[in-house]
Amino acid sequence: MLNLQSHFANILLGQRLKHDLFNHSGVLIIPAKTVITEEHLQIVSMHHIPISIHDLEEITIAEGTDGCQLIDRSVLIIQDLYEQASYKRAIPLQDIKKHILPIIQHTVNHTDLFTLLSWLKTSDDYTYRHMVAVSILSTLIGKWLQLNETELQDLTMAAILHDVGKINIPLEILNKPGALSPEEFEIVKQHTKDGYELVKATSGTTMRQALVALQHHERQDGSGYPLGLRSDNIDLYSRIVAVADVFHAMSSERVYRNAAPFYTLLNELYQFAFGKLDAKIVRLFLDRLMQALVGNEVLLTDGRRAIIVMINSHDPIHPLVRVGDAFVDLSKCSIQIEEVLA
Repeated sequence: MLNLQSHFANILLGQRLKHDLFNHSGVLIIPAKTVITEEHLQIVSMHHIPISIHDLEEITIAEGTDGCQLIDRSVLIIQDLYEQASYKRAIPLQDIKKHILPIIQHTVNHTDLFTLLSWLKTSDDYTYRHMVAVSILSTLIGKWLQLNETELQDLTMAAILHDVGKINIPLEILNKPGALSPEEFEIVKQHTKDGYELVKATSGTTMRQALVALQHHERQDGSGYPLGLRSDNIDLYSRIVAVADVFHAMSSERVYRNAAPFYTLLNELYQFAFGKLDAKIVRLFLDRLMQALVGNEVLLTDGRRAIIVMINSHDPIHPLVRVGDAFVDLSKCSIQIEEVLA
């Protein structure tokens, strides 16, 4: 159920009720087909009436919201659905297909990459935004790998469900603002096996979706968990989701640490291609990311502002930039990109 006191409440604005809404005394407070306004939110909050996603008309993409607004809506919806899953110990698969899948597909096709990345790491609702972010980034990587539409939809669903096993993790561990103890980390690691069992037991899912839930923390060199699998023994979808998962985690603000500086993010992801993550997928992701930034203004580590001019195909994380009237090849000096400026 949605908490209207939360910062998600404004995302309800403009949505329509499917049916009449009554208070606890049976008095009609908002009739069916009403478009929700600020006044309605206040009324619902005053009467302490919970609203579920099932109380709202299906979100139609054509009714006019941009990609960033759609991301916020999908975070709200996925929180509601995962809370239901936690309570019922079952995945609301049809609701996910109906409400989340179209948003992710639309957002991937209609939002530029830099805007998308900026919006995905915004806000403090990390757990649920991470699920949406990994789904969007995985779908983008799948498109770049030229997966067909059926494969892409399977991959997107796998990415949406990759962390579903976390519904079994106590909130005090999941939201802990500091390092986990070894015992707590063992509990967190269990989410891969729990997710696998949940997805596999859900009618309408595929075995590859279950494998992603199980394998997304496996690493190419065998250092991952839960099974210590290596390279080709890890499903392609799991390798894609692993890259999206790591990138979004490093690029996001967390309660216990700040987002990594841009050059640290690029360097660490690049290093992960040498043993930890699939090298082909990492290289493709970095190439597309840097190409999307051509023409953008950046802050360099020496404090100067610059414009990215050209990406070096052999060293994409160190592009050619223009500082004033001069050009600087970052692959030939110690200066790096501190931050991409809006």
